[in-house]
Amino acid sequence: MTALWRYVCVAALVQLAVACSGEETSSSVENRAVAANEIATQAPAADAKLVLAFGDSLYAGYQLEPNQSFPTVLERTLAAQGVAARVVNAGVSGDTSAAAQQRLAFTLDGLERKPDLAIVGLGGNDALRGLSPEETRRNMDAILGELRRREIPVLLTGMMAPRNMGPDYAAAFDPIFPALAQEYGAELYPFFLDGVITQPELLLADGMHPNAQGIEAIVGRVAPRVSARLEADAAR
Repeated sequence: MTALWRYVCVAALVQLAVACSGEETSSSVENRAVAANEIATQAPAADAKLVLAFGDSLYAGYQLEPNQSFPTVLERTLAAQGVAARVVNAGVSGDTSAAAQQRLAFTLDGLERKPDLAIVGLGGNDALRGLSPEETRRNMDAILGELRRREIPVLLTGMMAPRNMGPDYAAAFDPIFPALAQEYGAELYPFFLDGVITQPELLLADGMHPNAQGIEAIVGRVAPRVSARLEADAAR
């Protein structure tokens, strides 16, 4: 069984589990926002760029050690390339785009200063729950709109719908991220799990989340875009 097929099968099981679990309470959303903000308030070095990694479990480092998460590995990789940056981990496992939109202002207000770049990666939980792509787009639009209002440049890491959702769902969901990146002038990395989701050795046992080696592979692709965007914005 290929990793992509496992992604489809596991996605169906997750959708069933979520459907049985009911909606999140406002207190659970608030608690997650507080937890994310506690992480976000770590102060960067005075001469370093501040990068906010705002997303879900793929950013949070699901089942990984803290030093293996996407933000931590990205920060380490940038440093090795001579880019001084503090990458704040504001990933919250289980977040939908709606939950993330609710905590965005709280997270930004808790930072030491305005980020030089926000990396945004959401939508996976929306697709796993079978939420309306129109709703996902509205939430992502609100997130990018708030970042634009605060004049924070964005690198958007896109998501694709599990193919067991059917071609109509995928046709409505997949274009959300390229379209919004173009609308907002955001840098786009089209699919966060590109090159990883089809490689079993780069995934956890659930067949959906990257393991430590998978995160290293993703960062290897994303880091050059981050450094290029930071350099381009600094030159303006």
